[in-house]
Amino acid sequence: MPVRPEGTPCWADAMFSDVEAAKTFYGEVLGWTFGESSARFGHYTQAYADGGAAAAVVPPMPGQEGQSQWCLYFASPDAEATARRIREHGGDVLLEPMRVGDFGTMCLAREPSGAVFGVWQSGTHEGFGATGVPGAYCWAELFTRDPEKADAFLTSVFGYTARRIEDEAIDFSVYDLNGETVLGRMRMTDDFPPQVPSYLNVYFTVADCDAAVSAATRLGGAVRFGPTDTPFGRFAVLADPQGALFSVIDITRTQGEKPQVEDAL
Repeated sequence: MPVRPEGTPCWADAMFSDVEAAKTFYGEVLGWTFGESSARFGHYTQAYADGGAAAAVVPPMPGQEGQSQWCLYFASPDAEATARRIREHGGDVLLEPMRVGDFGTMCLAREPSGAVFGVWQSGTHEGFGATGVPGAYCWAELFTRDPEKADAFLTSVFGYTARRIEDEAIDFSVYDLNGETVLGRMRMTDDFPPQVPSYLNVYFTVADCDAAVSAATRLGGAVRFGPTDTPFGRFAVLADPQGALFSVIDITRTQGEKPQVEDAL
């Protein structure tokens, strides 16, 4: 697999107090299968979609207990250098770059508007291996209460080019990297409860959005938005039974014309 350009979303994982329940839920909703866990690496358990690495689930370490949430990682050729830029541009490094065996080096950080994310310098583990199949990662959006801060930070740290969607009803931008759109950014409105911080919403592909929603609710999950049709696919925002938010999208079922975008000022 070619080395991903710095700033490319490359991996996702989440901590769950009940890992077996999470495996059951995501196994049915996304069709994931799971590998063996190892006590050496904190019982980190990799999920697979059609045989390719899709994400991972892990129990929290002592003192890290809290509501489950998905963490999106961005590729870096040098996690130490990325951590320095994160600090230089107003972000916080929550976990210093740390080697994980031969797999790679990880770092956890928070951008200035409050969203937590990861940095991954690959070793033997290059990140997502599943692409274009049900259960695979396909997109992510940063929901932020301070888009100006987020835009300045991410374009400086990862070299993104920001472009704004031409729609007066929403404040939505996309970030491009080497001519490819890799991430979305949405201003949070008053529709979001004030206690909800800025966060990254991760999308996984499904063969049938409505079937995935039905499975999620049957297993104790909740629908936060949708299902709804868009020019990019039919999607829904879900919360799993342990509180982690994520989205499912059927990219084969599209409706309407894709919006126009303009260079951000």
